[in-house]
Amino acid sequence: MEPAHMTPPHRAVFFDRDGVVNISPGAGYVTTWESFHFSPGIIDALRLCKERGYLTVLVTSQQGVGKGIMSQADLDDIHAQMQTRLQNENACFDGIYACTHLAGTCTCRKPSAEMIHNAVKDLHIDTAQSLLIGDHDRDIQMAHNASIPITIRIRGEKEITVSATTTLDSTTELRAALAQLL
Repeated sequence: MEPAHMTPPHRAVFFDRDGVVNISPGAGYVTTWESFHFSPGIIDALRLCKERGYLTVLVTSQQGVGKGIMSQADLDDIHAQMQTRLQNENACFDGIYACTHLAGTCTCRKPSAEMIHNAVKDLHIDTAQSLLIGDHDRDIQMAHNASIPITIRIRGEKEITVSATTTLDSTTELRAALAQLL
């Protein structure tokens, strides 16, 4: 077996969580598994990424932990149950990276590319062959900051000031868009 540095790097699709993987909680936080609801079409989109040979990586800001609204154990439980459900669908994430800090107290908060850089190092990813899906300017800017060339925005209620490669009205359109891009 070749050493990891000798094998070609992986292609990956990076996903934001709230508003992309699960239905956005609005101004609040998803604090329990019972309040986590997959976005329509997202499981099919994740499965397609896997079928096309892409790693899938979750990059999410969860400052509800830093604010004390939920614990790290609560977040870990949500992600563990999410992964179990996705595993049953052949669509689980290869990596999960979460910034749980309060704004201004860390170097990993979006639009910083630190979560992506950590995934690149841990999973041997080539950002030039990767893409990111988000619903907020900070997601798209994080991809730009990490030199990820293709970005897909899921339109939400947030104002758009940072351009994405593609903008979709709903996660129900995601699988078809990815089928053309991957």
